[in-house]
Amino acid sequence: MEDKTRPAAITLDREQHELRVQWEDGITSRYPLNALREACPCAVCRGGHEMMGSEHDPDLETIEVKREYQVSDVQLVGNYALQFWWSDGHNSGIYSFGYLRRISPEVKRAAGGQGNQPGR
Repeated sequence: MEDKTRPAAITLDREQHELRVQWEDGITSRYPLNALREACPCAVCRGGHEMMGSEHDPDLETIEVKREYQVSDVQLVGNYALQFWWSDGHNSGIYSFGYLRRISPEVKRAAGGQGNQPGR
């Protein structure tokens, strides 16, 4: 079951090199930009369509960051996601709010290490 909590505020902090999402429930998630790029949810970055879905979501606290990335642009996609334009030219990953919520270490800690996925 997908968590329907929505962002109340989204901040791209280039100085701190992070994306911050304040969720409606009061949790603030901090996503280091380098880890966020490595966690791109597109099929190419995930290694194919068979690697899609929440069971394959990365752990941002242990993800291997291969290089430094900059964000040249970020835009809302409808009312459900963000799309980033990265310094390596990549821009096909659509980071849904549900995905961002699932990979948030702060959300996982608030839920006792279980993220927002009931029954897991």
